[in-house]
Amino acid sequence: MKRILFILFLTVTVLAAGELKKLTFKQVYVDKENKIFNSLPSIRDWADSEHFYLEKEDKLFKVRAGNGKSRLVLDPQEYEDVLGEDFDLLDAEDRTKDLDKFLFLKDDDIFLFLRAEKKIVQVTATAEEEQDPKFSPDQKKIAYTGGGNLFVYEIASQKNRQLTSDGSEEILNGCASYIYYEEVFPRETKAFWWSPDSRKIVFMRFDQGKVPLFPIFKSKGIYGELEEQRYPKPGFPNPQVKIGIADLKKGLQWIDFKDPQDHYLAFPTWNKKGDKIYFQWLNRGQDHLKILVYSLVTRHIEPVYAEKQKTWVEFLAGRDLHLLETGGMVLRSSKDGWYHIYYLDKTGAEKQVTSGEWSVTAVENVDPKRKVIYFSARREDSTETDFYKTGPGYNGKKIIRLTQFKGSHRVKVSPTGKYFIDRYSSITTPTRLEIRNSKGKSVRKIADSYTPQIKEYDLGKTEMFRIETGDGYSLPARWTLPPGFDKTRKYPLIFRIYGGPGASTVRNSYPRLSYFFLAQQDIIVFSVDHRGSGHFGKKGIDLMYRSLGKWEMHDYIQAVKYLRTLSFVDSEKIGIRGGSYGGYATSLALTRAAEYFQCGIAGASVIDWALYDSIYTERYMDTPEENPEGYKDSSVLTYVDKYKSGSLRITHGLMDDNVHMQNTIQFVDKVLDEGKSIEVMLYPGQRHGYRAKKGRDNNRAAIDFWLRKFYNKEFKE
Repeated sequence: MKRILFILFLTVTVLAAGELKKLTFKQVYVDKENKIFNSLPSIRDWADSEHFYLEKEDKLFKVRAGNGKSRLVLDPQEYEDVLGEDFDLLDAEDRTKDLDKFLFLKDDDIFLFLRAEKKIVQVTATAEEEQDPKFSPDQKKIAYTGGGNLFVYEIASQKNRQLTSDGSEEILNGCASYIYYEEVFPRETKAFWWSPDSRKIVFMRFDQGKVPLFPIFKSKGIYGELEEQRYPKPGFPNPQVKIGIADLKKGLQWIDFKDPQDHYLAFPTWNKKGDKIYFQWLNRGQDHLKILVYSLVTRHIEPVYAEKQKTWVEFLAGRDLHLLETGGMVLRSSKDGWYHIYYLDKTGAEKQVTSGEWSVTAVENVDPKRKVIYFSARREDSTETDFYKTGPGYNGKKIIRLTQFKGSHRVKVSPTGKYFIDRYSSITTPTRLEIRNSKGKSVRKIADSYTPQIKEYDLGKTEMFRIETGDGYSLPARWTLPPGFDKTRKYPLIFRIYGGPGASTVRNSYPRLSYFFLAQQDIIVFSVDHRGSGHFGKKGIDLMYRSLGKWEMHDYIQAVKYLRTLSFVDSEKIGIRGGSYGGYATSLALTRAAEYFQCGIAGASVIDWALYDSIYTERYMDTPEENPEGYKDSSVLTYVDKYKSGSLRITHGLMDDNVHMQNTIQFVDKVLDEGKSIEVMLYPGQRHGYRAKKGRDNNRAAIDFWLRKFYNKEFKE
């Protein structure tokens, strides 16, 4: 009887599977049809140690973490008659903590909305482009930049004050030069910071007069338009940087920092008292970092931390550095070959808090009263991120794991560490949001993206595994298999990669819908991370020093060799796709490793590292003068003779200001000179990424490319 029931159950299951739905192109790429996942609410930040801000249904709520009680604190619809369609309160440039004042940019000018008065005030009305408006801590003033100068607006008097006077296209006060915006700051142009007492502003001054101009052509109109960008390429001059302090009563003061060698300065940070400024220095070779402190009282500079590495060392940005009121600091460094936490007391005495062959990914919070550090790390498995805290004392003797679900976690910790918001998923579990306490216990579920509709769709199975290289590395890999996967068949396979140093892509997290959609076309979607992707610590990443492209291709080839041993993988139909660094890796795979990859799609590709920016490239490659062979070996142009005609589709935005279209043009030029063909699509008006209808075309054309190459048929939506 049991056997009969089992057979009947299998029969019902098979019949049901045959009735399952398939994803549509619009569902996945346009998002206009039935959604099979719930949209998760946006959690802006913590309001205080007990409450956080949650945005849903175009409204802002203040939620008590402990019991979930929420209070509506902002409904933009109440102010529609004043704001119209020009200003979105939930998308303001800045806002005060009491949600009473909001800042906006419109037509290159700044506008202030006073909520209590239901009034809009135009802060600036100039021909210059103003940007980066920021309220002072006391909420009485606004700092901003325009025309290369720094300004302050006093809300009560409605008066503007110009704090610097030498601003121009070449001189930028408080506004980051492109190379700092792209490679040092988290893609922010703002380069000024209010003091805690709202009486001073520390800012960075960039002199980019010696930085060469790069032309970017805008094709619209009769004659088009030329945009010129200050873009330092490897070996060329960088902007010269100074740090100034604008005292609103006493005027300008400059930090008298003299260093004859080429260097970078970054991240000026106030101490809580407001009488000292910490800042970081990095030599141009990027193997020597210093943290310095400047006293506004004595006007002296003192070193407080230094680090050297044989390859490179990076700025301590964002959560990598926490200054303590005691004068000490907590920082994250890779100097022992893995990323770990270090504590320095006020005398400079150093203690390593965490250790082992695993990496801390972020120092999330520090409780100075209990001397407890909250951090995220890949400790259990390099494909998973969990959240931890140390025992009291900054000694690391006791490390407590606070997230138990096996997968990938991203957290937002309350100011005191009493609660944290946990956003997590795995390859089998769609994203969830929960509130947890300082012991890791779930306090309350916030939202779940899972819906019963998922069961109505025939989604492929995602699996994780490792591939042995033969020389000691076990590479993390994962794939999404086609629905109804049959081991007796042969399937085409696509590598989806990025490949940059320390930039892993294989994670125990829920797959993108686009992977399921591709798998639905009877294609295996595959990802693998090489030895320099971060899974093997800084030691692994360091292998890429002065030789970008070498180990990526070595390990991708090892992966192909493994895949060729699998009976269900069609070894004659292995493709590869990536964008930006992934475009570089894809282009290199179709040239340098052309005997292993049959076709590929490369977007916004770096083709030759001599054409990319100075800070990123020199960090890994040094300058072309110092490392000529490394630049030659890493260049896609070196291997065009191995390229197989028609195997690559390459795309680029005509106005890409990150990876210039010059890269693609030089590659296409050499391919044509070799008498070979290449599929090219240029997207007018697009920068480093394609949006709206052009983005949709890029996605649709990619699917069509795979189907043509693998199955000799066209894609039909």
